[in-house]
Amino acid sequence: MSNRRDEELGYSTERPRDKAVVVGVNLPMAWSGGMGGEADLPELARLVDTAGADVVGEVEQNRHRPVSSTFLGKGRLEDLQELVEQTDANLVVFDNDLSPAQGNNLEKVLEVNVIDRTELILDIFASHASTRQSRLQVELAQLQYMLPRLTRLWSHLERQAGGIGTRGPGETQLETDRRLVNKRITSVRSQLKDIVNSRQTQVRARKDVFTASLIGYTNAGKSTLMNGLTDANVYVKDQLFATLDATTRKVELDERRRFLLTDTVGFIRRLPHHLVESFKATLQEVQDADLMIHVVEASSEDPEHQIRSVNEVLRDIVPEDKATLLVFNKMDLVDEELFRNRYSRLYLDAIFISGKSQAGWDELQEAVVARMVGDERIVTVTIPIANLQCLSQFHRTQSVLEQTFEADICRATLRLKEKELNRLIKREGAVLAE
Repeated sequence: MSNRRDEELGYSTERPRDKAVVVGVNLPMAWSGGMGGEADLPELARLVDTAGADVVGEVEQNRHRPVSSTFLGKGRLEDLQELVEQTDANLVVFDNDLSPAQGNNLEKVLEVNVIDRTELILDIFASHASTRQSRLQVELAQLQYMLPRLTRLWSHLERQAGGIGTRGPGETQLETDRRLVNKRITSVRSQLKDIVNSRQTQVRARKDVFTASLIGYTNAGKSTLMNGLTDANVYVKDQLFATLDATTRKVELDERRRFLLTDTVGFIRRLPHHLVESFKATLQEVQDADLMIHVVEASSEDPEHQIRSVNEVLRDIVPEDKATLLVFNKMDLVDEELFRNRYSRLYLDAIFISGKSQAGWDELQEAVVARMVGDERIVTVTIPIANLQCLSQFHRTQSVLEQTFEADICRATLRLKEKELNRLIKREGAVLAE
């Protein structure tokens, strides 16, 4: 009643945004756990904004190795403490992954909520998950992350219940223990396995249809491209990880050629291992696709950084020889001539488009068609009259170029792929004509 009364009086009932200080430690690239390399505070700031907080300060440090107790060195930790007090911040976000002990020690010193990069991304995923599958995937990742951090989490929630880093299953962990968490992990994995099995059934049902998956850095414009090509009505917003669920729609190129296009979750630099593991059901769409359409944001500060980041994640998901089409999107936001001159030399087969204005879409569709028909060939086969129904699918796609009948056989000239020809020979008794 009080919230409704406040709204009637014109008062905002929304929870005020947190004030966050972002922290990054630049470590040698070879640092253990894949967490080495340069910090990226601008990207971290965008993540913080997506999570619902305002960045009020930043601290950066170069180190050969983190301090075991507090990650930061003593001097820089004092600077951070002073900055938190000056800005009245109630949240500190590290671009690095913290151990449970480091997080606990930092909170004691700073007396504010401290979370790391993985915890922040998990929180964003928790707030954006809308379907049963995405909610289960996020919950599994959160449970796996929190399991070694239960002791810290309990005190952490008592002080900061409802804040960034505690949404989703974290809110129920005050009264749980490791046994219950492990039990829930087993249950969630079982449910996700059922989803994977269901998806595999769907994949088998469409095995004769060419499939393409949109992949790329988060906010590269994949969903805008998906909506423009298919009228899929996928949620689009200028923020990181706006969509988490795979959406598949049919694209009609002409009467004969069509393919299935799937929009997938966006990638990011150092995507947390828990998320890659949990989102296997969604990423399965990428594994099963005939073609990956790698969308890159041309207007980003470093497009090549995006390409490398996505390729690092893909390295653990798909074979290296998976067919890929590189597409630079948002060309309307850059100097097109300068950009093309530079990147067309680095990536010879790249396509340059604008998702909003639809410039370059015809070229993109032609490139997809070229990949679709790349292994097509024209052959003449003889097929027993009794098995003539097998040609119906080729008639529907106008792939039957000529057809004649001789006694108890049909002689047909077809445009088809190698796997389609092999299936006709093995299953329908087709024979290649002399």
